[in-house]
Amino acid sequence: MGLIGRLLSALFGDGRNVVVETAEVFRENAEAGAARAVAAQSQAMQQFGAEFAGARRGGFDRIMDAVNRVPRPALALGTLGLFLAAMIDPLWFAERMQGIALVPEPLWWLLGVIVSFYFGARHQTKSQDFQRELATTIARVPEVMANIGTLREMRADTPGVAGTGVDADLGVAAMRADANPALDAWKNARLR
Repeated sequence: MGLIGRLLSALFGDGRNVVVETAEVFRENAEAGAARAVAAQSQAMQQFGAEFAGARRGGFDRIMDAVNRVPRPALALGTLGLFLAAMIDPLWFAERMQGIALVPEPLWWLLGVIVSFYFGARHQTKSQDFQRELATTIARVPEVMANIGTLREMRADTPGVAGTGVDADLGVAAMRADANPALDAWKNARLR
């Protein structure tokens, strides 16, 4: 067996590949990484599905779902209700606002913290989506401006829009009158 044969059997013999094994020390095998990711996602989906499968949900679960849906509509409708109350019965509204004026400041801070935590995550998600869409829109501004410039050049009232440029034959053809049998018949009828 020759030197090259011994070298190749040392590198790739016994079902091993020393080059691949050495490279995998520094960089993950993409195929194996994808297989692990699929397995992890599959297990997570099975676990998530198991939470909602099986036994029917009890009354407590349904009540908690209903309670979780209440705060946003309650705050919105309550605020609109306060505006209506102020317009319908200003004295009643003023009495209630005097009561609110007696609420101590630390309680206002506590309410602010609760509302901030409750709505903060949703606001952050919507804010990030808005910023992403805004960045995409701003990135398209040069393209839109170029399109607007091109469209403005095509307007009929723009000077030189029908210019023939350096094409002399086109310039002569543009100046030559076309044959118009209807116009010729009209002219002949006027001359008689």
